[in-house]
Amino acid sequence: MLSVSRASSQVLDPPRQGRRRPGHGRRRDVTARGSRPVWSPAILDELVYHEAKKLVERGTPEGEAERSAQRLINQMSQAFDDALVTDWEPLDGTYSLPDPHDEHVVAAAVVGGAEVIVTENVKHFPAAKLPASIHAVPARDFAYDTVRQHLTQACRAVIAICERSGRHGPKLTASGLLTLLDERYKMTATVELLSVAPGLRELIQ
Repeated sequence: MLSVSRASSQVLDPPRQGRRRPGHGRRRDVTARGSRPVWSPAILDELVYHEAKKLVERGTPEGEAERSAQRLINQMSQAFDDALVTDWEPLDGTYSLPDPHDEHVVAAAVVGGAEVIVTENVKHFPAAKLPASIHAVPARDFAYDTVRQHLTQACRAVIAICERSGRHGPKLTASGLLTLLDERYKMTATVELLSVAPGLRELIQ
């Protein structure tokens, strides 16, 4: 998934887990306050597959996991109906990346105007192989920088996520969500920043 804003653009590339589905690579997500997300059909296909796989690994029945993953894609597409990137295919395979399956991500990033690839596999996107306007950073660094720059909005987002939770999974508290970000996604610095923010401090005490 790609994200574009006036000031910056981001692409998130989570780490590979297990074998790929034939014709698919790793999941790519993007999130940033004030950014306009963009994605290609190939990225959406990967997202559906890996979201479903993740849910199955956590104990969700396969059919329910697939429906949940597709529901996520539908919500994304409805919320950002101008996000689809097309005509990226001519650039696919032109960057000589260490893993050729990552090529389409850079191609879509170029067409979509992305400036950052957010990934736990930074070595898969060496600066020498990327266009000068694009660089790769770890997800936790991206999250920290985004929250630091938009702390009030980030606190509101945490509260909104908790308020919306419980419909298709467990009900989350602010404390529980921060614990999840810390333990599952290793976003310790981001959690520390949010924990002392005026908008959340009172909710987690």
